[in-house]
Amino acid sequence: MKTLTKLIMPLALSLLTTADLGAQELIANVYGRETQSLNGKWDAIVDLYDQGRKNKIYLNRKPEGKTDFYEYSFENGLRLDVPSDWNSQMPELKYYEGTVWYARRFDAPKQEGQRQFLHFGAVSYRCRVYLNGEEIGSHEGGFTPFQIEVTGKVKPSGNFLAVEVNNTRTPDAIPAMAFDWWNYGGITRDVSLVSVPDAFIEDYFIRLGKDSADRIDADIRLSGATPGTAVEIEIPELKVRKTAVTDERGTATMSFNVKKLDRWSPAAPKLYRVIVSTDRDRVEESIGFRNIRVEGEEIVLNGAPLFLKSISFHEEIPQRMGRAHSEADAVMLLSEAKALGCNMIRLAHYPQNEHIVRLAEKMGFLLWEEIPIWQGIDFANDRTREKAGRMIKEMVMRDKNRCALTFWGVANETQPSEARNAFLRYLISCCRSIDDTRLIVAAFDLVRFDRERQLFVMNDPFIEELDVVAINKYMGWYHPWPLTPDKAVWDVARGKPLIISEFGGEALYGQHGPADVASSWSEEYQAALYADNLRMFENIPNLRGVSPWILFDFRSPFRFHPTNQDGWNRKGLVSDQGYRKKAWYLMKEYYDKH
Repeated sequence: MKTLTKLIMPLALSLLTTADLGAQELIANVYGRETQSLNGKWDAIVDLYDQGRKNKIYLNRKPEGKTDFYEYSFENGLRLDVPSDWNSQMPELKYYEGTVWYARRFDAPKQEGQRQFLHFGAVSYRCRVYLNGEEIGSHEGGFTPFQIEVTGKVKPSGNFLAVEVNNTRTPDAIPAMAFDWWNYGGITRDVSLVSVPDAFIEDYFIRLGKDSADRIDADIRLSGATPGTAVEIEIPELKVRKTAVTDERGTATMSFNVKKLDRWSPAAPKLYRVIVSTDRDRVEESIGFRNIRVEGEEIVLNGAPLFLKSISFHEEIPQRMGRAHSEADAVMLLSEAKALGCNMIRLAHYPQNEHIVRLAEKMGFLLWEEIPIWQGIDFANDRTREKAGRMIKEMVMRDKNRCALTFWGVANETQPSEARNAFLRYLISCCRSIDDTRLIVAAFDLVRFDRERQLFVMNDPFIEELDVVAINKYMGWYHPWPLTPDKAVWDVARGKPLIISEFGGEALYGQHGPADVASSWSEEYQAALYADNLRMFENIPNLRGVSPWILFDFRSPFRFHPTNQDGWNRKGLVSDQGYRKKAWYLMKEYYDKH
């Protein structure tokens, strides 16, 4: 099915008019709560002309009289896996952009004194949620979680849940009309019915003091509890048991010193069992503690300078040509990064699923997480700015207890303007209003060669507002060399640490050709390009990390070459079938030496 943009766009935009109706503050650590999984096969209807809401198909009505009939049925038709994208499940949906309705039935036995929430790990890109014929909420944003309280709305048995999902690209969306990855649509992450006590632990932020090696700071927020409720934090391995009481906002705050704390690092990713409890609720999870800061041009982890050996990947399993969504998928992606010798992952260009984030922390990867502020964003649009702020808050709220999270990214490849600057300042303030312990970074593609000075330079005053500056620069691919790599000296963001956040070029695995001809698309050219860039990196005095683009070949409608790309971006160090290219071994050797 081809996208019928002119027909779909007006109705798709109407989905935005009640964006995020009914969505509430996120419950911390959903995977540590009492949950009922709603994953599995869901009934589905492809709604090409957006007629489903008009016809109220979310009521799932059945003929009762001899003259009754309805021109839809969820039963005995299309069935789609949840979580998953729809594009990889049917050839007819490979390029589909529009609306698909999902539906399923479920039982929900309720105990007295319980509240219940529907939790979606992510739906791409916007959705409306209907329960038992009533619209109960909506959400926009394909990579962050949301939840809707359904206490009193669910029945013990026979609940009918329908979700109207639309992935139409629009100018005010995030990302916007054009982006260099596949526009997967669907319920792409886990769906759960979460049960908690009437008065429950809604949120907590437990971390090592920003400038302390032995002080733990904790903020806990309760929902439904009266002021003066006692909250306890226990860390058995550290022999810690501390109590505080909530204020009139339901918040309890405490700080305490600990002895013999082993701080988390890539070399020793230590996590502690942490228990947060009240007289009504108890939540348990694993939390690590570490210090991260900038000192001049150094990135300092636990008091020691750190060089970031990073890689990026998309939330995609290339062999399946679909969204990654499971723990097994996380193992596949992260194992290849570990084999390369990385100590960091840039989760480009959007928050990836929680299985990836949590496993990365256990495996010892630092993480850079960002929302898809990737070119083409309407920075002058107030609504776009507001939704970006909500998305980045959802990202920070979900992952603020993951000590592996080192960088909050606010932009990728944006052009300077007053509107952009104001937009990005707002995003930085959104991050810091929740968490002031991480480093703020943005990636720029504005470095140019100054022929008069014979230096690579960049002029964007916004870098002064960042903790760390990152540069995407594809020397030898999109940019020809103005001089030999050994003479390519940089004078960019001096006084701050600098990361090369993207570099590389395309090669088709198994294709061989001259190492000096870009159009050969050969492994030899890609390897020579990598060797040249690695030589240039020696001339960047404030370089504190590199992150090649990208680990795996990935799907992209941007890529038109019929034989060498065929709808794939071939910049991967590993092919779409999992084979390592020659450049992989160069990066492996480089990382082993650093």
